[in-house]
Amino acid sequence: MLSIYPACFFKDETGYSVVFPDLNWLATNGSTETEAMSMAVDCLAGYLYSLKKDGDQAPPASTMDDISLNAVADELDADTNGAFVNMVSVDVSEYAKEHFEKSVRKSLTIPAWLNAAAQEKKINFSQTLQEALLAKIRA
Repeated sequence: MLSIYPACFFKDETGYSVVFPDLNWLATNGSTETEAMSMAVDCLAGYLYSLKKDGDQAPPASTMDDISLNAVADELDADTNGAFVNMVSVDVSEYAKEHFEKSVRKSLTIPAWLNAAAQEKKINFSQTLQEALLAKIRA
């Protein structure tokens, strides 16, 4: 199912900042307009995917006419030169299959004694590696 939300794009010295007023001021950026749009799609997909995983409902989307670029700019103390509002759309389920849920096969080498000990204890190698990687990432 396609999800569509308005986003405010603000031109700045490093490219574009993107803000979704309907989604708790969710924000991202990109160095070009194209990259900013791509990042906006990724950001929107990730946010809506997280809401769904947590059992929360996404707020209703405003129409483009409901969004006041000047009011958002005032709230963010942003310049409206080169700024615009655009609808950002994503099929969250399809996006998640490709970017969030897709498994990647990795090949690794461990000492034979460690392999034997882990197999004896019926340790799930994939789960253990994922847990260890997440712990490292969060550290």
